[in-house]
Amino acid sequence: MSQTEPTSGTPQAHKLHLSREHALHLLREMLRIRAFEERCAELYTEEKIRGFLHLYCGEEAVAVGVMQALTPTDAVVATYREHGHALARGLPMDRLMAEMYGKQDGVSRGRGGSMHLFDAERRFYGGSAIVAGGIPLAVGLALADRMQGRDQVTACFFGEGAAAEGAFHESLNLAALWRLPVLFVCENNRYAMGTALERSESETDIARKAACYQIPSAALDGMNVIAIEAAAREAIAEVRAGDGPRFLECRTYRFRAHSMFDAQLYRDKAEVEAWKRKGPILRFRHWLEAAGMLDADTAERLDAEIERELAAAVDFAESSAWEPLEDLSRDVCGCVTRGEA
Repeated sequence: MSQTEPTSGTPQAHKLHLSREHALHLLREMLRIRAFEERCAELYTEEKIRGFLHLYCGEEAVAVGVMQALTPTDAVVATYREHGHALARGLPMDRLMAEMYGKQDGVSRGRGGSMHLFDAERRFYGGSAIVAGGIPLAVGLALADRMQGRDQVTACFFGEGAAAEGAFHESLNLAALWRLPVLFVCENNRYAMGTALERSESETDIARKAACYQIPSAALDGMNVIAIEAAAREAIAEVRAGDGPRFLECRTYRFRAHSMFDAQLYRDKAEVEAWKRKGPILRFRHWLEAAGMLDADTAERLDAEIERELAAAVDFAESSAWEPLEDLSRDVCGCVTRGEA
């Protein structure tokens, strides 16, 4: 289960027995994420969305590919760049957009915003503003499932920057020792915030780091949704069978800045444009067209459906109410009150 240099195209399509219906589903899910992200960027410039905003454009294949292999009872732990994970997991777009606005109809009642999306019903345990903060949480969820005898898997997403944190190493070590049902998914977009991977870590092969903990690991083309789904299905089947954790390093690239405040002075524009030409949506559309699975009418219909869904989501967020002032202390610990030390 190792691949040091990811390949191009869709070499693993045969492993999935890919039907046209499923192929169009994958395309639609990636398009939904991209449209949502681009609209959020526009709304941010209009000051409808405030605070921090970390966009997922370019990395859609990872979330969409992995989510196909999970069941509704499996758990998902994401990063602060988690809009794509949330949409691919099935969280409603309108409630996600309301959360972006900070409205009470949002998935976290407007209290989490972009970085802290949460949905207990769908076992989506949200993002974390702390780099690598979700990894020990995922190990804890997996341990709970194991102790309760539940046949469930936890998928944990994080960036390559997390591999430099102690929580990464401690968590992988425990997961391996206890053979916990965790799928670790590293979204290696090459720049942890604004620092190139080779400038911050002496070992840049993240899958190799995971393998040091005796965890079967693979490095994948993170722009290839079919390769990711095939690898995720294989890995999750092994995890569910009780074979312990698995690790996927998805080598991808973010097309936008680290956040909306990032001037991107650390990478060349030509590099970004080169990666856009091999982006996951563009490549997959070309492959579907060549395979006779996508025609102009179908593509136009998909785009129109997504645009209607997105417009409805924005309308929902605009019309949603702010949380009332009297709820300001709701869900807040009242251990310390006025006048007490």
